[in-house]
Amino acid sequence: MRGFRRSTVHAEPDINDEQGLAEQGYRQELNRDWGLIHNFGVSFSIISVVTGITTLFEYGLTTGGPGVMSVGWIIVSFFTLFVGLGMAEITSAHPTSGGPYFWAAMLAPTDKSAAFFSWITGWFNFVGQFAVTTGITFGCANLIATLAEVKGGFESSPGKIIGIYAALLVSHGLVNTFGTHVLRYLNNTSVILHSLGVAAFAIAIVAAAPTHQPASFVFAKFYDGTGDPGWSSRASPAYVACVGILMSQYTITGFDASAHLSEETRKASWSAPIGVLTSIICSSVFGFFLILCLLFSIQDFDSTVDSDIGQPVLQILLDIFGENGAIVFKSPYRTIWLAATLAFILGLPSLGSSVAFSAATSIATIGLYISYGIPILVGLIYPAHFKKGPFNLGAFSRPVALVACLWIAFITIIFCLPELNPVTTQTLNYTPVCVGIVLVWAFGTWFLSARKWYVGPIRQIQAEEMGIDVEEPGALERAEAEGKFAREVTEPKHV
Repeated sequence: MRGFRRSTVHAEPDINDEQGLAEQGYRQELNRDWGLIHNFGVSFSIISVVTGITTLFEYGLTTGGPGVMSVGWIIVSFFTLFVGLGMAEITSAHPTSGGPYFWAAMLAPTDKSAAFFSWITGWFNFVGQFAVTTGITFGCANLIATLAEVKGGFESSPGKIIGIYAALLVSHGLVNTFGTHVLRYLNNTSVILHSLGVAAFAIAIVAAAPTHQPASFVFAKFYDGTGDPGWSSRASPAYVACVGILMSQYTITGFDASAHLSEETRKASWSAPIGVLTSIICSSVFGFFLILCLLFSIQDFDSTVDSDIGQPVLQILLDIFGENGAIVFKSPYRTIWLAATLAFILGLPSLGSSVAFSAATSIATIGLYISYGIPILVGLIYPAHFKKGPFNLGAFSRPVALVACLWIAFITIIFCLPELNPVTTQTLNYTPVCVGIVLVWAFGTWFLSARKWYVGPIRQIQAEEMGIDVEEPGALERAEAEGKFAREVTEPKHV
């Protein structure tokens, strides 16, 4: 759903929206036929609480247990709202489809620093996007393999799961390549499933459960399944609790979609930031409700954690509904296929690593949140270049931005820490390796090459004034290569 190419046929554009884009150097291209509800719906369905929670439910149970899962969800939701508020304020000022990549450039003090910040932001966002694809699709492949095992006649193995995973990625690529016209209908269906569907799913579980766990179990039970001895012994329970919030933080990602859709949204300077915030708030509420229903409905904690099928959520459904009932419950071509290929490569370590899936979700979370945080940090450091939009936090703007940046720095560190003990080639968390590669690549290519030719987001109106036909394929790239957009490093950039 991310990144598919939509219609460029014009409806009657909102004059204020179109004028706002023109002031920032862009002209209206996309059809503004989406309202606030649709803008919110896309982010809400991309966050997909049911996907994040179910795929990392086992991780949550063994890394802190029910207490960390429930209380951790509240804490993560609270601090993620600060990130959302910072993002919403920037979205209101710059409601363009470029999102964090564009914001980082617009908030920078000079054109040269604008190119640098957008370059780094773009790379982290790109890595986060295909790592998210890895997490979601690999989780789906695991679920399919488990369901086939439950029905009998299929013996799961890492190689077979990789095969299912590859087939799913190919299906994603085909739909995004040849079926973009159906994506809008899929999105509408997704919004319904992620609201009414999740609510019905959660209520059915808790209503049908023969017995229920006490509140002390749901909110206070701590469990360390990170090794023998676990990290609560080698380090402290706080270490396990910090690492254990990955399920919550990974789930609440993707709300930048409201910003990416701002050029197709009416009254975008208001609707897009409200879409960002409401998607976070609604996902937090629905996700917390789903977590509570699942935790209260666990019949036997030990058998759920040590389930032979390796899927605690499915084990809960089997314990409640039995086998049959449990099974019932549940663009730009080169970029699409590049993302699918990279997602497949990122999933290959699962053949020899027991923590590969959680590492992939850590990479996705870190990559996306760093790309969210860079423009917020730039706006915090250079407030004079931040021309606020209608959604304005006023005196709270910089304190909110500071909390958001500190939270992103915190989760970046803790999600790079080891998950299981002892640390071996099988249990190594390779997240810091991947994040380090991205850092070296992004900064290395910038200082060795990109700083000489990359100028950041190219303004279309400015290009047209220079006689460049922006509709001609490759015209902007040729102009950029010829140095037509080059400027002095010290030249101030006016927003």
